[in-house]
Amino acid sequence: MTEALFRDDPYLREAPGRVTGLTDEGGVVLDATIFYPTGGGQPGDSGRLVWEGGEIAIATTVKGAGDAIVLVPGEPAALPPVGTELRQVLDWDRRHRHMRIHTALHLLSVVIPLPVTGGAISAEKGRLDFDMPEAPGDKAALEAELNALAARDLAVTEDWITEDALAANPGLVKTMSVKPPAGAGRVRLIRIGTADAQVDLQPCGGTHVRSTGEIGPLALGKIEKKGKQNRRVSLRLAD
Repeated sequence: MTEALFRDDPYLREAPGRVTGLTDEGGVVLDATIFYPTGGGQPGDSGRLVWEGGEIAIATTVKGAGDAIVLVPGEPAALPPVGTELRQVLDWDRRHRHMRIHTALHLLSVVIPLPVTGGAISAEKGRLDFDMPEAPGDKAALEAELNALAARDLAVTEDWITEDALAANPGLVKTMSVKPPAGAGRVRLIRIGTADAQVDLQPCGGTHVRSTGEIGPLALGKIEKKGKQNRRVSLRLAD
């Protein structure tokens, strides 16, 4: 099991760690990590591991067996042996852009209040696919509404509910293609705004900025037709 330090503090850039395992594919498993593993449309983190007498670059991070999180080196290299105490250093600029894009996509699901059929995040842009038979008539108005929401500097916080409570409130789940993980007994929710004046509340396991003002200006890309009922809406960081 790997303790997910990024869950409690997504702003951690460096942290100590201890190697608890090495995978047959050349990955490194730590007792606790700041590296987010690929999931929910958000890419796995990159960075480096540094220990006495060695250093390796981490290209991505993935989920392993059970609750393990596997750090994947960019190229074959000598790995730190099990038991090694080391320092993990996150590629913070890349991660922070993922966080900004991810939170922006939650806002996009507010200005386009339709079921989401897919999504993806990168350090430069993101997109959501909507169950939308017809394209929006005024893209400029959507972009203005999106930026107005971000500029309100709304707090972004987390909450937790039981799986039974989520099942009793299916409207919280906006994604049709990806369901919240089940089996743990509770589900993490991301709230934008305050509990008594929230803009959005939905299940999400990814990393987010502390407030929407941190996102910065956004630009909508083209709206593409992806099947009879689907439209793909892209956005990018405009700075």
